[in-house]
Amino acid sequence: MDMELRHIALTALCQDSWLEKASLLDQVLPDTSVDTARTFVPSLVIPGRPVLNIVPPAELKQRTVHTREGRAVLIHALAHIEFNAINLALDVVWRFAGMPEVFYREWMIVAQEESLHFNLLNVHLQSLGYQYGDFPTHDGLWDMAERTKDDPLARLALVPRTLEARGLDASPQVRHKLASGGDPRGAAIIDIILRDEIGHVAVGNFWYRWLCTQRGLDPVRTFSELARQYSAPVLKGPFNFEARRAAGFEDDELKALGQPY
Repeated sequence: MDMELRHIALTALCQDSWLEKASLLDQVLPDTSVDTARTFVPSLVIPGRPVLNIVPPAELKQRTVHTREGRAVLIHALAHIEFNAINLALDVVWRFAGMPEVFYREWMIVAQEESLHFNLLNVHLQSLGYQYGDFPTHDGLWDMAERTKDDPLARLALVPRTLEARGLDASPQVRHKLASGGDPRGAAIIDIILRDEIGHVAVGNFWYRWLCTQRGLDPVRTFSELARQYSAPVLKGPFNFEARRAAGFEDDELKALGQPY
C-alpha cells in the first residue's frame, strides 16, 4: 500500500467500517511522508460508511433520556456526528492540495481523535444493547462538505468553524441530559469530546485565517459572504462563549453569533 499520508487519508475515507478506518489511521506516524502537491481521483464512492437510514432532520423524533432506548438514540446521534467528523477530517487531508505540510498533519491528528470519540460512543451504545445504524439519522454535516468541496476556504469556514463548532454550544446541555437521565458514562464521554473538540475547532480557525491572509481577505466579512453564498444555517443560542474563545473565536465573531449573515 502507498504509505504517503494523504493517500492513506483517501483510502481510509473510502472504508465503510470504523475498524477499517481506525486500522489505517493507526498506521500514520509522525514521520509519515506528505506529498502536498499530489492530486487524487477516488476509486470508490466517498464517504465510506455503514448502511444507514438517512432521513430529513425534521423526521427525527425526540425521545426522553429517562429510558434506555431514549439514551441510546442520543448516543447514536452523537456517534453519527463523530463518524462524520472522521470522514470530514480525512476529506480535508486528501482533497485540498497545495497547503503547508503541517496542515495535513494537524487534520490527520483530528481524524485520529474523532476516531477515538466514535469508539467511546460506539462501545457505550453497544452496552445499551444497540448498534451504530439501528436508528435513523440525518446527513447535514456531509451535505455541507459536498457543497464546499471545491474551495478549502469555504470548507474551513462552514464545517469546522460553523457546523462542528455547534457541538461546543450543545455539549453542556447534552451532558446535563445524560447525567440527569442516569447515564454518567455518557456524560463523561461528552467531557472528553468537548475537551478535544475545542482543539479541533481551533485548527479550523487557524487555517481559515491563514487562507484569508494568503488571499488578502478580511476573515469576518468573508465568513458572512461565504455563509450567504452556501446557505449556512444561522446559529441559535445558547452559545458556549468560554469554549468558543478557547477555540480561537474573537470578540467580533462572538458578537455576531445568532445574527443574520
